[in-house]
Amino acid sequence: MLWWNTAGALDRQVDAAIRADATALMERLEAGGMPAVVAAIEDRMAVDVQNETLYLLLGPEDRRLAGNLSTWPPEANGEFSWIRIPLQRDGAVSEARLFRVDVGGGTRMLVGRDVAEKLRLRGLLSEGIAWAASASAGFAVLGAWLLRRSLERRLSPIYRTARAISSGDLTPRVPLSERDDEFDKLGATMNAMLDRIAQLMEGVRGVSDAIAHDLRTPIARARAKLEESLHAAHDEDSLRAAVEQGIADLDAIARVFQAVLRIAEVEAGARRAAFAETDLAPVLADIAELYGASAEAREQHLAVDLPDALPLVGDRDLLAQAVVNLLDNALKFTPEGGTVTLSARLGDDFAEIEVADDGPGMPEADRLRAGERFFRADAARTTPGSGLGLSLVRAVAALHRGEVLLRDTHPGAAAPGLTVALRLPTA
Repeated sequence: MLWWNTAGALDRQVDAAIRADATALMERLEAGGMPAVVAAIEDRMAVDVQNETLYLLLGPEDRRLAGNLSTWPPEANGEFSWIRIPLQRDGAVSEARLFRVDVGGGTRMLVGRDVAEKLRLRGLLSEGIAWAASASAGFAVLGAWLLRRSLERRLSPIYRTARAISSGDLTPRVPLSERDDEFDKLGATMNAMLDRIAQLMEGVRGVSDAIAHDLRTPIARARAKLEESLHAAHDEDSLRAAVEQGIADLDAIARVFQAVLRIAEVEAGARRAAFAETDLAPVLADIAELYGASAEAREQHLAVDLPDALPLVGDRDLLAQAVVNLLDNALKFTPEGGTVTLSARLGDDFAEIEVADDGPGMPEADRLRAGERFFRADAARTTPGSGLGLSLVRAVAALHRGEVLLRDTHPGAAAPGLTVALRLPTA
């Protein structure tokens, strides 16, 4: 662009001046004939202080009429009107830019300029551009090298952490600086990913250990009862009772595995395809009616506070299963004469379903682990269950981009109870 706006502009300026000069001389020819042209050429050469103008006017039989060029150059006999030839002037080699004009009647004329000064200016410009380009290239190479060193220095902690993780050690984390730039954001994202991977790996190990621990007892008990009935059963009724008890124990084991698989399916997001717009209020009402009878059988009271409509987008069956699990836990830990409350409310951009009980509550330390598979608080050790109910609730909430909140029903009381809120976005 710089070359076009300088050297190119100089060439265009010279050509325009030559063409204008030739046009003016032809106008003088039409106005005053050949003597007027000769006089005009002599006047132009007289006032040319810089000695740049070039003229040659030849009459018939190549008779020289005017101008400061000694001979007609052979290059001017070609098919092109514009020519560029070397020029010897005052003992120095220069260059001329000439324009041929066929006057007619055997008369020819050359009009041009000595462009030696402009060629020197072009040379200086070319040299300046070359130096500038070389300096720019040097700065670019230096900048690229410095940028690469900076990138390597900022990314080296990520490389080291990735190598440590690939070797099987999940404890290293990417160190973060105080700049809070893109590299820190990348490191923070990678740390969050590693925390999630470590959590999942720990969950897998915990699930394996819990399955081995929790299922060993019912399997051993079922085997012992079947073996005892095989050797000690005196009649068909006692043998049948032992077999039925073994089947019940095996059914309980199968339900545990079914719950684990269901949680895994929900956490994998496989059920998101079943999402649809639904009104959860009638579903909650049906669940409340069903569990109201169960609460009465246990001499408990189920209070219900539901809105007329609770529109949501999600899996209706999974949400119903989550509420059923919460009610199961609430009724299980509420003493006789206690109250379990099922309520729901609709916020600006969320819906919240709450299940509150009058049970012993849950310590703060246990709430942090509540939702882990097979985790059971100390107060729940003596009650039947496998520790998977709240895990399914949390998985359903995560699938719906929601959350599970735990708090005391009666803060400060001897039996604070537990309120579990399932908060879900309405969109």
